[in-house]
Amino acid sequence: MDILGFFEQYHINMIFRMLVACLCGIAIGFERKNRAKEAGVRTHCIVACASALMMIISKYGFNDMINMLSAADVQLDPSRLAQGIVTGVGFLGAGMIYVQRSNVRGLTTAAGIWATSGIGMALGSGMYIVGICATVIILIAQMVLHKGHAFSTSHKNKMIKIYSVDIKDFQRQTTELLENMKISVGEVSVEKTEEGLFNYTFYCEMDVSVCEEDITNNFEQRCIVDIPR
Repeated sequence: MDILGFFEQYHINMIFRMLVACLCGIAIGFERKNRAKEAGVRTHCIVACASALMMIISKYGFNDMINMLSAADVQLDPSRLAQGIVTGVGFLGAGMIYVQRSNVRGLTTAAGIWATSGIGMALGSGMYIVGICATVIILIAQMVLHKGHAFSTSHKNKMIKIYSVDIKDFQRQTTELLENMKISVGEVSVEKTEEGLFNYTFYCEMDVSVCEEDITNNFEQRCIVDIPR
């Protein structure tokens, strides 16, 4: 019974490490989701949990082989699997980086994914304090240093939908209008209707003080300000 109790506690400890890694990943992913970034809560959670799992395997997954082949003087390097995690997550982050209007986007999200994998590895190794402190530091860095804004400034991400447009050069005119209202336009999607008109969606970042009614009043067409999906 003592042996069974030992193994039960052993597995609970491993599961607890993965759960803590998930929570840290969710915290970082929630901040990214609020800014309508490419990778959100689920992505960061999975990366953190998977990194913790692979680190646990790296440290403890070969104990039975060592016991079986102890006479052959078998030696394992746990850091090899950790090295593979860093390399593999690098490819995942690279898929989030793209160029839009001569501007490189997604670098911070890619770096966050890479850092989240490191947090998962730390927690998978049992380094709880280091992993949790790293989570707090990354969250503070992302929120405080976002685009160099003043520390007290708060922003919100919205998408502005404008329906049934038949105005030439509407995208440029609307972008200039929004920028004059101190609203930063990130991406724009256009959909053509069956009537030959166009529906525009502007993905924007704005100060919390901006009134949504002031935005809709600038357009004769039907205009809706909503949270990015």
